[in-house]
Amino acid sequence: MAGPAAFSAEARSVLRLWALALALSAALVAAGDRWPQPLRPDPGAVVALVLGVPVLMALLVLLRWPLPQPRAAPPGGPAGHRGESSD
Repeated sequence: MAGPAAFSAEARSVLRLWALALALSAALVAAGDRWPQPLRPDPGAVVALVLGVPVLMALLVLLRWPLPQPRAAPPGGPAGHRGESSD
């Protein structure tokens, strides 16, 4: 279990990231309020953002996620049999 110092460092990191996202969101809202004409969404850009980001995240997870190591077979073969008949 992590101590209080590790938790506070982790909490500060999360709060810093959250504050950055909130500031970026506020800046985008302010820019949208001052934009002279409405933007028409490009279907290709929408599809790329909606599908592209999850696909990239999946690739990142697949490439960085360690695969489990194969287990060594027990003595006598994979099922533990030593060649005798199961009759």
